[in-house]
Amino acid sequence: MKKIVSVVLFLFSLTVFAQNEQLAQNYFDRGEFEKALLSYQDLLKMSPSNSHYFQKTVDCQQQLQQYDVAEKAIQERFTKYKQASLFIELGYNFQLKKDDAKAKSYYEEALNRIRKNANEVYSIAQVFEKKSLIKYALQSYQLALEKEPKFNFNFQMALLYGQLGNTDMMITAFLDEAATNPQNSIMIQNQLSRFMMEDADANFNDALRKNLLLRSQKDQNILWNHYLSWFFVNQKEYGKAFIQEKAIYKRNPESFGNIVNLGQLAIEENEDETAKEILTFVLENTKDLDLLVQSNAYLMQMKIKSAPEKDYPVIENELIALLKEYEISPYTLSLQILQAHFLAFNLKNPETAKTILKNALEMPITNYQKADVKMELADILLFEEKFNQALIYYSQIEEDLKNDIVGHEASLKAAKTSYFKTDFEWASKQFKELKSASTQLIANDALEYFLLINDNTIADSTQTALKKFARADYLLYQNKRQEALTTFLEVLKLEKADEIKAITLLRLGKMYEKNGDLITALAQYQEIINKHKDEIYTDEALYFSAEIYNNQGNIEKAKSLYEKVIIEHEDSIYYVEARKKYRQLRGDATL
Repeated sequence: MKKIVSVVLFLFSLTVFAQNEQLAQNYFDRGEFEKALLSYQDLLKMSPSNSHYFQKTVDCQQQLQQYDVAEKAIQERFTKYKQASLFIELGYNFQLKKDDAKAKSYYEEALNRIRKNANEVYSIAQVFEKKSLIKYALQSYQLALEKEPKFNFNFQMALLYGQLGNTDMMITAFLDEAATNPQNSIMIQNQLSRFMMEDADANFNDALRKNLLLRSQKDQNILWNHYLSWFFVNQKEYGKAFIQEKAIYKRNPESFGNIVNLGQLAIEENEDETAKEILTFVLENTKDLDLLVQSNAYLMQMKIKSAPEKDYPVIENELIALLKEYEISPYTLSLQILQAHFLAFNLKNPETAKTILKNALEMPITNYQKADVKMELADILLFEEKFNQALIYYSQIEEDLKNDIVGHEASLKAAKTSYFKTDFEWASKQFKELKSASTQLIANDALEYFLLINDNTIADSTQTALKKFARADYLLYQNKRQEALTTFLEVLKLEKADEIKAITLLRLGKMYEKNGDLITALAQYQEIINKHKDEIYTDEALYFSAEIYNNQGNIEKAKSLYEKVIIEHEDSIYYVEARKKYRQLRGDATL
């Protein structure tokens, strides 16, 4: 019984202790330093050796400018524990008192401890860094390495160089760490990516590229090919990444999967020629059925995307021939889904398409494969204006793959289905929920439709313009481009359509672009820039216009439009690309 009582009392005391610590921290976080000081002093009395409570007590005293009290406490603790980090605490206390000479002398005392015993670096460098004494932290590691060259502080020193703005040394340290510990590459690349995105003058990217190229020339380690491929993918230079992946393949023939993924990235960025080169290389160099099917599927997707209607019979025969060659099985599911999509959306033969997909569902396939088939089946039912049937399949995917990107995609398509059938109230609720989706593309899409419905419902309670716009959007989904174009033009003529004009002009601009009528496309974008500059579509109008001028070789016009995106629309999803292309046109160092 006594043991049980002791255990209960012990657990109770732990709970009270934890609550007191939380209370002290809350006072500190709210800036109530007098209350925090009293709380931490009580905690320190109960646990005198606890360095965290001592540190917090000193922090409170320093916040209250009780520097002499803090100095005495630190001195007493040093007498008792002899910890080298307390030299830094004393030095920092003098720094707060504006006595820089004494502060420096104590910092030097801490460094001397490393000179005597390199193992002291772990605690000393950490405290210097916590106090934002970055140069001293860096010096700590350097001194330890002089005494014990076998130590490795590349990663820690790289971070410190980054904080000091010495990006050249940071790159060198990170890449030295990569060479020593290749298993840390993801962590290193994540750190480098931050600077690749944040750097303002492109010098960082250029320095990283040069460093990687130099290492790959001096050292034949395949690691540097991987890093160069990663770098060029980040820069969206897929052709250069492909050169590195081919070099990797020659030494590691098992690396074909990376090459196929690179081809997919090139497709997503509309780098069709590069994608064709990559995927053709795969077809010529592998006998792996999965890779052959995947590569052929990607190549056919590109062919379908750019093919005029007169070429559809040829494409249909090519799809049939591929499925005959590789046979109907779970391994060729991507080709079967592509064939069904082509039959429905291009050849307007949804019945045959649905038969293909329903047969596919009878095969022994995984849950994710079933979701892919059901998604295409739902898309085709939506194409046929069978909205409720489409919603059933989208809902099944949502239920089967909750909290998964595929499930979120199904949710977005279900919301768009409600939007197409002009059930705006329900669609708006769904889009509102998806605004916080973990996938940025889904979240952006959901936000756009939520704002579209919300803004235009407020402006026009009858939703006349919104209904016609949704109809035009649906015709576009059905690939009825001329009917969609006509309907969008009708939206512009409606009364109470002011709120929807900017996005209508944007849709028209993209359609004219696809039709090759670039002059008319530019006119739509210019109208957004001139008459709707305060709305959320201006950055897109500027960027799309810049892209047209850039492709036409009108460098100065393109440059000025990219610059406007950079200066006036820092929150735009096109900001990073606009900045990169502006720098290239300006003639910055080659990226």
